[in-house]
This record gives sequence, C-alpha cells and structure tokens, in this order.
Amino acid sequence: MMGKFTLDEFIEQTKQDERENEYFELETERVLEVNLTDTVWAKMGSMISYSGSIKFERERMLEHGVGQMFKKALTGEGAALMKASGQGRLYLADQGKKITIFDLAGESVTVNGNDLLAFEPTVSWDIRLMKRMAGMVAGGLFNVHLSGTGQVAITSHYEPLTLLVKPGEPVITDPNATVAWSGNLTPEFRTDMSFRTFLGRGSGESIQMEFKGEGFVIVQPFEEVVTPPPSMG
Repeated sequence: MMGKFTLDEFIEQTKQDERENEYFELETERVLEVNLTDTVWAKMGSMISYSGSIKFERERMLEHGVGQMFKKALTGEGAALMKASGQGRLYLADQGKKITIFDLAGESVTVNGNDLLAFEPTVSWDIRLMKRMAGMVAGGLFNVHLSGTGQVAITSHYEPLTLLVKPGEPVITDPNATVAWSGNLTPEFRTDMSFRTFLGRGSGESIQMEFKGEGFVIVQPFEEVVTPPPSMG
C-alpha cells in the first residue's frame, strides 16, 4: 500500500544516493544534490541539509560588481543569492517546487528571478530589468540572464511545459506562469483589456508577455505571485 512502510522500508526507499554523482544531481524531483568541491551560487534560503565542510555566505554588495549591485537596488527584491564554498554534499529545495537542470554549453537562458535555484560559478549572469512591468505584475520586475558553460538549476510549480517560438508564430504567456525562455528572445509586454474582461478576473490577467522570433518559452501550470523577500540589510 502506497504511503505505508516499516521504518526500514521507508529508509531504503528514501535514503540519499551514496554513489559518486555529477556536480548537480536530482536526489528527488524536488531536491537538488550539489556534490560540492569548490563553490556554488544558490537562492538564499534554499539549503535544507548538507554534510562535509561547507561555508555559507550571503552575497556581498560588491560580490558581482557595481552593475549588479545597482540593478538589485533598483529592483528591491528577488534574486538574493548565497555562496556555498567547501567540500561536501549540499541539498537544495524551494517550497517543494519541481527542479530542472540545464547543462549550458555556450547557450544562454533567461530565468524569472524567483525560479532560479542554483548555478555553477563558471556560468555568467546578469540581471535584466523590465521597467515596463513596474506596478503591473507583482514580482515581475526582473529576470536573470545566464550564459556560458556550466549547470543551472531552475524550479517550477508542477511539471513545466516548453512552448516553441517560431518565426511568424509568436507565443503569448501570463507573466506569473512564465518560468524561463531562450536567451536570444526579448519579451514584449502588452495589455489586453478585452482578454481581462472576457475572463472576468482582476487587472493582473490583462498583462501578457509576447515572444517573437525563434526559440522556446517554459511555462508552469501555476500563477506565481512573488512577494519581495526581507531586506538584504
């Protein structure tokens, strides 16, 4: 019977994988295992367990240069990062969301700031502000553009769906359900009052993201309204 075990059966079914694994491994579909030998950047507050000798630091104001510090001050929210350094096994999770790992090999991807879980220090990143979204969609002011070589872990509520964007066939999404998109695409924001009226919902539903060109967009079956985290201090 599912959900009913002896203690030994439960331990055997849910115990950590002791084998030597890659840098990022899905211990379960909602828990990321980082086999740390140096450094990893992770979302603040995502650590649920670790073993070994690992030191955690909050992202310092000038850690990534004045540019990122300035952008973060403008957004006042979002991609607060912590740096884990040392050797050991680190387990990360974010509110039980499903985790997907990308292995970048010269490509780029843009991720909603709230849906970025972790990335290797070899990956270059930059905060992209979306000024037109200010006051329109909660938590929708910024995204993180990741490029180069290395692994990136993102999260989604439930199973993500990837939509292909083709020339002449734009894809329209709800900003609160949009997780990530290919780095070459730049979304445009539009207001559709008739769409909002048709649904009979609040004003947030009238804001849409439009992707044109060629690439992909990842969406989740959930409208995630992000609340700003506490001040970094």
